[in-house]
Amino acid sequence: MSTQRYEQVGVAMTCRGYEEYVRMFDLKEADLSAGQVLDVAAGGSSFTADANERGYSAVAVDPRYGAGVQQWVMEAEQEIETSTAKLAKLADAFDWSYYGTLEQHREGRKASHARFTADVLSNDHKQNYVGGQLPDLPFSDERFSLVLCSHFMFLYANHFGPDFHVKSIFELMRICKPGGQIRIYPLISLNWELYPELERLIETINRSGATTELLPSKLPFIPGSDYFLRISL
Repeated sequence: MSTQRYEQVGVAMTCRGYEEYVRMFDLKEADLSAGQVLDVAAGGSSFTADANERGYSAVAVDPRYGAGVQQWVMEAEQEIETSTAKLAKLADAFDWSYYGTLEQHREGRKASHARFTADVLSNDHKQNYVGGQLPDLPFSDERFSLVLCSHFMFLYANHFGPDFHVKSIFELMRICKPGGQIRIYPLISLNWELYPELERLIETINRSGATTELLPSKLPFIPGSDYFLRISL
């Protein structure tokens, strides 16, 4: 049992950038260009804005997108300072090889938030941000070629039980095209322990006919967050 944990009440609205996603999920150009990409529980991340700017087709979904623009933009900005203070207390436990320092980590979050804010407030891009939450997403069957879920499933294992995770996985599979893939990272909870139902969940996915793999992530930061789950349909 880990003696340390990242204290969190509710689900944080975090700002992460495009390069972090590329590293988290070991994304290649072929993955991103295969069709439309969905970022699930995207929060204040700028991945969707950055991916679209690079010529890919990306959509973000999050339950707070329906709460009013200014409200969730402000919430994401406040979360940067809150999370930075928490990280400062546990700094020695994290791997800073990518971010460098706590201040650089904070500045990266601020840059991602600014990019996200500009995009979501743009009349031309608002349609890329859809209000919705697992396990019932407002998308048609087989719409996306690549579905990403960063720092939500598994991480909040103490908030959401095994039944939620099973239903959510099958919902992600429903909206993913045949031949497409789903990638989920990390595979640990806020206690920094592997999601305890992961093996059973993988068996359930495999029985459905999909293929699962645990693959190395290239963004070491949280203790024990070395792998992501890839589900291929």
